[in-house]
Amino acid sequence: MFKQICLFLSVALYCVFAFSADVKEVKDLHYHTEAELAAGDDYMRSQCRLDLRYPEDKKGWPVVLWFHGGGLTGGHRHYPALPAEIAVVAVGYRLSPKVELPLFIEDAATAVAWAFKNIAGYGGNPEKIFISGASAGGYLSAMVGMDPRWLAKHEIDHKKLAGIIPVSGQMTTHFHVKQLLGDTGHQFRPLINEYAPLYYCAPDLPPICLITGGRDIEWKCRVEENELLAISLKQVGCKTVEFHEMGGLNHGGVSHGAMLLIPGFIKRVGSINCN
Repeated sequence: MFKQICLFLSVALYCVFAFSADVKEVKDLHYHTEAELAAGDDYMRSQCRLDLRYPEDKKGWPVVLWFHGGGLTGGHRHYPALPAEIAVVAVGYRLSPKVELPLFIEDAATAVAWAFKNIAGYGGNPEKIFISGASAGGYLSAMVGMDPRWLAKHEIDHKKLAGIIPVSGQMTTHFHVKQLLGDTGHQFRPLINEYAPLYYCAPDLPPICLITGGRDIEWKCRVEENELLAISLKQVGCKTVEFHEMGGLNHGGVSHGAMLLIPGFIKRVGSINCN
């Protein structure tokens, strides 16, 4: 019952927030360069697109890039239910098995690079870019935000991000990535290698907010992995780390419940005040 109440509240708050201010929308934007698109295939040109929803008649707003879930093999881009004063970029990316590792991570990083280079043109502040997503999307946001090599390919310092907000993301190596690497062990046997966010604990990371459902009904090991990352980050000296376990919400429900927490995190790190 508590799970249903939380889900109802998140939907109700979306109805209040999402239509509390005028918004503008731009859809189907390519985030790769023209040269990359010309060299790519039809799947790349159709899949690697983003939608942008942003406050109209305001400037300097924060923006959240949202990566959808689906186990890195499925899913579609969509807007999370965030307040209208926070811009949202819904990102599509290429999926396995149509592409090989690590192209889905590279796509996610390319979308973030697009935001750094273009969001000011729509009225946003490139110093207020947050990356987030649920499940596989949470994993992608953690990888792009914590492992410096992905944004470095675009000559962007990952520490320039305003914040990283994975929602029920895998913090060890993603189970599908393990399969792609040839690992034949049990799905829940943890692996921490170069494709694990936990591998990149460092004191100088952007602010991080980790959100999961309740450990009794969440995806197995997901809460514990996120809690381990939060504890590890604090121990190495990372200044701003939050961990939220939303009791009563399962793996699917927490992507809705997280909408109650994300605006507060953005405000706490000082990036929601728009001019």
